[in-house]
Amino acid sequence: MQSWWMTVVDGKPELERREMTSPEPGPQELLVRVEAASLNRGEFIAGVGLHGNAPRRPAGIDAAGVVTALGAEVSGFAIGDRVMGRAIGGFSDLARMHHAEALFVPDALDAVHAAAFPLVFNVTFDMLVARGHLQAGETLLVTGASSGVGVACVQLGHALGARVIGTSGSAAKLERLRALGLDAGIVTRAADFAPQVRELSGGHGADLVIDTVGGSIFAQCMQACAFEGRVAMVGYVDRVLEARIDLGLLHEQRLDLFGVSNKLRTARQRAETVRRVAAELLPLVARGSIVPLVDRVFPMSALPDAVAHLQSDTQIGKVVLRNDG
Repeated sequence: MQSWWMTVVDGKPELERREMTSPEPGPQELLVRVEAASLNRGEFIAGVGLHGNAPRRPAGIDAAGVVTALGAEVSGFAIGDRVMGRAIGGFSDLARMHHAEALFVPDALDAVHAAAFPLVFNVTFDMLVARGHLQAGETLLVTGASSGVGVACVQLGHALGARVIGTSGSAAKLERLRALGLDAGIVTRAADFAPQVRELSGGHGADLVIDTVGGSIFAQCMQACAFEGRVAMVGYVDRVLEARIDLGLLHEQRLDLFGVSNKLRTARQRAETVRRVAAELLPLVARGSIVPLVDRVFPMSALPDAVAHLQSDTQIGKVVLRNDG
């Protein structure tokens, strides 16, 4: 089978496509014939990404396809099931997927849109629901709203009944997001948006702020918060890992600051999020209330081109590879 392998050298991903023997599923794993897989920006950021400076390894962590084999301890799945989830070697013809992190693909989704769902919506659910406790009627601020996570936050925030404000350097991207639930957009790439957030929220501020950008805007995210607001740190595309924290503001406004990453979570913790996503979020997908936004689809053989497109910052939503072989 064909499989992409990757490492990061001098800040840039090095990609190699190899001919490999077909893997065998572990006792608790599914073997999945990959129909599509999506790119996640963190996988390609050196040092702070999902792979960091680790040795070369199979690339791809998000996939959708058809089950071809089952581990000895797997129950609840059958050969031929359509599944999506966190995968080991998603940019391959065949990938392994732990059964506790696999989701059945709703009939409403084709393989391309299914591949755009798992990681980004698991993270978004974790931020907005499990840890962010976003409620109907609250104000949600999403920085970098046109990214994969940003778009998912807009969609889920709208579905939960929140008022959604987003930032982006592109007015055209923000305008496109209005159809997905964005109530108001702020055109900026700078740390200058807090006054506009307060103005747009009638002086209240944002109850939950999602920082997809990094340390360069974190202080401004705090400034944009309402009383007892929450700030979720989920990304650092600016590669800035330090930020000034105003302790007076933190204290007086009773703010909650938290990080969202699966990097150090146990398999059991990740599985619990997947279980809740299946119960609480997939019904919205099944009835068409949420459809993952796909920016562009590349053939699996064109991974380097897909990475270049992802890193160009021109996309809105997810970049997906389709396995047509």
